Amino acid sequence: MTGLICSKIEKHFLLIAIVLSVAAYIHPPLFIWIKPHIALCLGIIMFGMGLTLEVGDFLAAFKSWRTVGLGVLLQYTIMPLLAVGLSSLLSLPPDAVIGMVVVGSCPGGTASNVISHIAKANVALSVTITLVSTCLAPILTPAVIYLVLNQRVEIAFLPMVESVFWIVVFPLVDGLVIRRILRRHIDSVVYVFPSISIIVISMLIACIMGLNHDMLSTFPVLVFIAVALHNLGGLALGYGAARLARLSHKDSITLAIEVGMQNSGLGVALASKYFTAASALPGAVFSLWHNISGVCLANRFRRVVEAEKTAD
Repeated sequence: MTGLICSKIEKHFLLIAIVLSVAAYIHPPLFIWIKPHIALCLGIIMFGMGLTLEVGDFLAAFKSWRTVGLGVLLQYTIMPLLAVGLSSLLSLPPDAVIGMVVVGSCPGGTASNVISHIAKANVALSVTITLVSTCLAPILTPAVIYLVLNQRVEIAFLPMVESVFWIVVFPLVDGLVIRRILRRHIDSVVYVFPSISIIVISMLIACIMGLNHDMLSTFPVLVFIAVALHNLGGLALGYGAARLARLSHKDSITLAIEVGMQNSGLGVALASKYFTAASALPGAVFSLWHNISGVCLANRFRRVVEAEKTAD
């Protein structure tokens, strides 16, 4: 019975996310109570990832340092350049241009790890790239913003690393250790964790929808188009660059997710602190949109993987 429920949840991932998001837009209080618990929710998902992975997966990811380096390089080049190109093409107002560049200069977010997990991509590689790009963010993000906008920003290194440790590393390592110690007991229930991840991330998307209800009711359509193209362009170019580098389809999908999904929360915080409230708008829209597009991508790639397994 549990297996059937999990199968239904995984099959209707996108539908669940859409239904909860619509409900949150209609009545925000249904989901905005989750806001103080977002870090905990992400930690639960990362713990579930740890239970489904092996230490060898991460050893392989660290050995593939060229792939990790490529992911970080693409992260800090494709998205800022794409932000500038789209802003020019669409003739965005100055505040929107700033917001696009700032979010494009940020490292990958934890959401990319979640989407990689649900899409059955290379989760260990995804987590490794996120960790490296985040640790480099206090140097590279201000540098990229300065090069493009000629404006100085500062990012506190230790708080950022500490946040990533508690949200990503700690629960992930806990999951890996528990699986290693209690393998015989864990293996029979591990299959439920992808479904739990789907429910949790659908609720997080709904929370973001509820929190941004007023903004979504009034934001300029042109900004939404720019943000959507920014994210989709990052996904496409990230995948294309990975394939040109002769990476496998699975690793290419992983790099696409890492490149296209930004730490938009950091982007909003930086834009609000160093620029104007209006410049934080693209980051806020990106925060919602990249989760929706990520769900669609995960849904699609998951079906491809399942089809390949059936064919085998």
